[in-house]
Amino acid sequence: MSAEPAFPASAYPPPAAPKPTPRLTAAANPDDPVFAMHRGGKIGVSPTVNVSDPAALALAYTPGVARVCTAIAEHPELAADFTWVSNTVAVVTDGTAVLGLGDIGPNAAMPVMEGKALLFKLFAGVDAVPICLACTDPDEIVATVAALAPSFGGINLEDISAPRCFEIEDRLRDLLDIPVFHDDQHGTAIVTLAALRSAARVAGKELAELRAVVAGAGASGVAVTKILLRAGIGDIAVSDRQGLIYRGRDGLNPVKAALAARTNKAGLTGSTESALAGADVFIGLSSGTVPERPSPRWRPTRSSSRCPTPTPRSTRTSRPTTPWSWPPGAATSRTRSTTHSRSPASSAAPWTCAPPASPRA
Repeated sequence: MSAEPAFPASAYPPPAAPKPTPRLTAAANPDDPVFAMHRGGKIGVSPTVNVSDPAALALAYTPGVARVCTAIAEHPELAADFTWVSNTVAVVTDGTAVLGLGDIGPNAAMPVMEGKALLFKLFAGVDAVPICLACTDPDEIVATVAALAPSFGGINLEDISAPRCFEIEDRLRDLLDIPVFHDDQHGTAIVTLAALRSAARVAGKELAELRAVVAGAGASGVAVTKILLRAGIGDIAVSDRQGLIYRGRDGLNPVKAALAARTNKAGLTGSTESALAGADVFIGLSSGTVPERPSPRWRPTRSSSRCPTPTPRSTRTSRPTTPWSWPPGAATSRTRSTTHSRSPASSAAPWTCAPPASPRA
C-alpha cells in the first residue's frame, strides 16, 4: 500500500471566491463580459517544478537553494541558467500615454500591462511582469528600472509619453546589459515597414518611389518615420496637432526638429489632409481623425494603414464610443491595413493560438 503523500491535495484549502467589488458603478458593469474577464486580473504565477514532498521542498528552497545562490554569487552568469531571469521581461509604464486614453496614471494602466504580459506568455512562452510606476520624471524612471534590471532578462517599455520616452530608452540602453525595447516605437515601426513592403509589392512599386504621410509625431510616429527612412522610402510628411512638421516651424522640440531636417522634402505646410494630395501612402498613428471626404488627387496606387487606438468620444448621451473610420479616399485604396480592433477586417478575421512550448520543458 502506497504511503500517504506528504502534501495531499486535501491539505490545501479551496481557492476563496472573489470578493465583490465594493464600488461597482455604471462604469464597471459586473454583467459586462470585459469586466468579467478582468476580475482578479488576467495573469498569475505558476511553479515550473513539482514540489510534492519535504525532500522536493528542501531542494527548491532551503537548504538546497543555498548551493545555487553560492554558485551564482561566484559566477553571476549562472543566473541565466538557474533562475527564471533569462526568460522573463519587465513590462514597464508610468501610465502617461496608455492606448488612446492618454495620461490615466499607473493604476488605470495595469489592465493594459497585464494584457501585454499575457501576450508575451501566450504567443512567445516568455514570462512577463507588469510594473506600473508612480513617477513620471525621467531620472526617477531610469533609476527605478535600472535598480530592478537584475531580476529580468529584458525591459519592455510601454505607454510612456513622448518625448520623454526617447530619453528614457536611450539612457537605459546605455546603462544596462540586457535588451531594452520600447514597444510603442519599435513594435509599431517593424509591423508598419513589413505592411508597407507588402503593399508596395502589390502596387508594383519600390519604396523609393513612394511618398508617405504620417499622422502623429509621438513615439510610434517618430519610430515609424525613422525606420521607413532607413528602408529607403522616397519622402515622408509628418504631422502633429499643429499640422505638418517642416524646417523652421516654431515650437518644435528637439525630436521633431530632427524629423523636420530629414523629412518633408517639398516643404509642405498646413494640415494632414492637405499633404495627402499626390501621396502614395497614409499612415495614421494618432488618436485623432482625418475628415472623411474623398481626396481625388490622391494617387491611384495609394495604400492606407491605420494603427491608432482612437480617443474615446462622447455622444449626446455621454456614453464613450470609439468610432471606426478609414482616412479620406481609403475606400478606393489599392491596399489597406489596420490594427484597430473594431475594424471589420480585424473583427471578422478568425484566429487561433496555441502557446509555444516553454523553454524550460
